[in-house]
Amino acid sequence: MVKIRAARPREAEELGALVLRSKAYWGYDAEFLASCAPELRIRAGEMAERRIVVAEDAEGGRVLGLASLEGGPPVARLGLLFVEPGAIGRGVGRRLYRHALRRAAGLGVRRLLIDADPHAAGFYRAMGALGSPRPGAAGAAGAEEEPPAGLVRFEVAPAPLAAWAQAWTGGGPAVHVGNVAEYNAQFGDASLDSGQRAARHYACLAAFYSPSPGALVLPGAVPPGWIRRLARLLEWEGVEVYDGLAQGGSGLPPDAGLSDAVRARPALAGRLGGAGLPLVPWGLTADFARLSGRPWRPRELRYESKSAAHGLFGRILAGGGHPRILLPGQWPAPTRRAAARLLAARAAAGRVTVLKSEHGVGGSGTTVVGPERVRAAGGARALLRSLPRGPLLVEEYVAGPADPREPRDLTYDGFVDGAGRVHEVGGAVMDVAGAGYRGATVGPGVVPAWALGPLLAFGEAVGRELSAAGYRGWFDVDFVADGSGRLAPTETNLRLTGPSIAFMVAARLDALRGAGHFVRIADRVELGARLPGAALDDLCEVLERGCAELGAVFLTAIPTAAFDPAPWLGVLVAAHSGEALDAAGALVRAEALAVGAAFARGQRTEAPSLSPASSKSNGEGGVRVT
Repeated sequence: MVKIRAARPREAEELGALVLRSKAYWGYDAEFLASCAPELRIRAGEMAERRIVVAEDAEGGRVLGLASLEGGPPVARLGLLFVEPGAIGRGVGRRLYRHALRRAAGLGVRRLLIDADPHAAGFYRAMGALGSPRPGAAGAAGAEEEPPAGLVRFEVAPAPLAAWAQAWTGGGPAVHVGNVAEYNAQFGDASLDSGQRAARHYACLAAFYSPSPGALVLPGAVPPGWIRRLARLLEWEGVEVYDGLAQGGSGLPPDAGLSDAVRARPALAGRLGGAGLPLVPWGLTADFARLSGRPWRPRELRYESKSAAHGLFGRILAGGGHPRILLPGQWPAPTRRAAARLLAARAAAGRVTVLKSEHGVGGSGTTVVGPERVRAAGGARALLRSLPRGPLLVEEYVAGPADPREPRDLTYDGFVDGAGRVHEVGGAVMDVAGAGYRGATVGPGVVPAWALGPLLAFGEAVGRELSAAGYRGWFDVDFVADGSGRLAPTETNLRLTGPSIAFMVAARLDALRGAGHFVRIADRVELGARLPGAALDDLCEVLERGCAELGAVFLTAIPTAAFDPAPWLGVLVAAHSGEALDAAGALVRAEALAVGAAFARGQRTEAPSLSPASSKSNGEGGVRVT
């Protein structure tokens, strides 16, 4: 265990010697080190001015490294960062670097410059700093003077945790409850999978319900190596994992929700409730209300209904103030006969139609139908027989931009806090094929400038209405762009979503590695074969290394689907540029298929038997990841 403290004036000579020992680690000769000594000298009277701190062994009190943060806002320098040779590789340098970055952000520094020894260049790139690969090059710093000869210039933009993330969970750890299936099950919609198998996989996204999890509560068993990898990459500490909780046992019925599964384990419920941490679910349910002790008001969720959301949008637009927002026409069809009449009339007029179930997630229950498809099916009534049962909404189709490079599907994310205040998180571009959601990208400039203002303004207006209706929690508003500079809102989701996960990861990485991350979440990266646990770990390691070489971060978001008969992974990639993000995404898809195909050709494809990661039966012990 290492702790960071301010350096003391009496340590000046000792710290200077440590600096030279650390420099010598790279094999420099005595003559070169002697030439560096004046520049690297530390004087007793400059400790405070240079903001020098030391990393100290918490048990023995031995100084293991030091760092300095020099200058002031808007531009400062990481003047020193040296680690005792015997402590290199133990995370001391990372702790000192992260401490300097947090301190710089707190001081209001917008650019932190680093002139690094070439041997340390790999370390700074791994930390997320941007720079030139050539010694002596100015790199990202631009207008500043050239770095000293033989050094590599790096730059990072220090950033505190985003204000919305501070407000979401108070800026600290939270208990994440992966109740995706429980949330979906409360909407008795024919388009939702009654078995909720996919929802059990999506519960893995509970790892990312806030930037800093304190505990994960999961219905199914997850590979323990997955959690350890995430904890290392996102620098989480002390995460407790309680998995396999809804896999039978404790006298629960087979369809019991996750919240009731926790309540059936009094020791676990007491531990989670007594931790003093906020409980964050995927979405609100009656079961979660009982677990968390919050009031249950079912009407809070009424705008999860697509027809109710459409009515809400209409009321907002009737008040004016949103000229760039258009509302598609929507007509409820309580019976299939009524839906067939509406669809047939629109097809006869040459119009494209969107058919929607009242509820549905990720585009389930939504179908886009043109006149050609109606004719090919043998008429509207015949076509409707192939769709999920239940009432339908018939909606006007909004044609998108002619240029395929222009984003078509956008979303606004925000939340309403316990006091009813609306917090804007931001806008994202979604990847949608047909009517099916496949992923989303967040980051600076992702939403086109023409769309950002209208999107944020209308999203906030929806948030105010949700707050007035009593809703408290995360929400989004989905839009389609019409190709002429207008946005059409299509639905609200009163829960966490895929884009929300990308926002959480972006907030964490910005605080760790510097502002400006692009993050892409991909729901389903197809695999060439079912991968046993060891093969999945190997693949994730390959993808992590490959993405790092591109300047990107790779995170496995959903690992458990790798063991399904039609195997896939949910993934996140992040980078400081759109080019690196695209390259990392392409690498992930190619490697996933290649590794799976190779495994299918030469090895058995049996799924591993995953046991819960908890250390006691019934998920009450938990595993602590440090």
